[in-house]
Amino acid sequence: MFSQGSGKGRLVRIAFVGKGGSGKTTAAAMFSRYLADRGHPVLAVDADINQNLGEALGATGPAPRALGADLPWLKNHLRGNNPLVPSAEAMIKTTPPGPGSRTAGLRADDPVLARCAAATPDGVRYLVTGEFDEADIGVSCYHSKTGAVELWLNHLVDGPGEYVVVDMTAGADAFASGLFTRFDLTVLVSEPTRRGVGVFHQYAAHTAGRDVALAVLGNKVDEDADVAYLREHAGDALIGWLGRSPWVRAAERGELRPVADLEPANLAVLADVLAALDARPRDWERYHRDTVEFHLRNARAWGDRATGLDLAAQVAPGFVPGAPVPA
Repeated sequence: MFSQGSGKGRLVRIAFVGKGGSGKTTAAAMFSRYLADRGHPVLAVDADINQNLGEALGATGPAPRALGADLPWLKNHLRGNNPLVPSAEAMIKTTPPGPGSRTAGLRADDPVLARCAAATPDGVRYLVTGEFDEADIGVSCYHSKTGAVELWLNHLVDGPGEYVVVDMTAGADAFASGLFTRFDLTVLVSEPTRRGVGVFHQYAAHTAGRDVALAVLGNKVDEDADVAYLREHAGDALIGWLGRSPWVRAAERGELRPVADLEPANLAVLADVLAALDARPRDWERYHRDTVEFHLRNARAWGDRATGLDLAAQVAPGFVPGAPVPA
């Protein structure tokens, strides 16, 4: 269960975003494998409509149970005995945790991971939101599935040194929900092109005035002019850039080479991304304020009407999630 009170600690949630084809899935997989190679507990989440992260991670065997297809179970599990959430049907994707809610975590015995996660040969555990199925076509949007990730992140209490890496939907689609506020660092993967940096400008505009840490990771960089173009448009947000990589090309062919074989310059960029992530302080109070804000927005816009309830009543005044209560 959640504890009352707030605190600051290591930040460990990172999202990779960018336009379609920018290489964000490749970057998310590369960074996940980099973390695992250094002995860090890491969970990768495929929240893109094109479910390719498992393949990029080198996963073999059947895909894990999709989180988006298991939403009724997930809601029942996370609501626990929270008296403000009387049933799974009363929960929407933004429902915040409260007294009696169950924590989600990255521990080996976590029920969500035990039910839905799979592991790769490198030891990266991963979740998938799931693809469209026949019943979805022409009926629902992909946010019905990414909503499962948002709900899970709202209830996630991660521990020191644990990392969650999310491969997000392409473009600025994340702004259709509060999901963009669920991360401690958002890395926008951009090619040195007008369309690539255009997505960065969209993200920067939509996050203006919010405490959203946004960094740009250049990709498919061939020459100094590419770097200069990225610097011109991203400025201080440019965290580094990845050059053309035989290691990545081999991975795209299904040949997963050891992380240690990655080109030294590209390996150094991953170290810079990790340093930037570890340098961010966690502020649970701010994080929970964003959770509540977007819940109230969704309640007014459609949630109250859809459920027939006053979903603002699900907010517990003064409640702030923090570290799990010791057993």
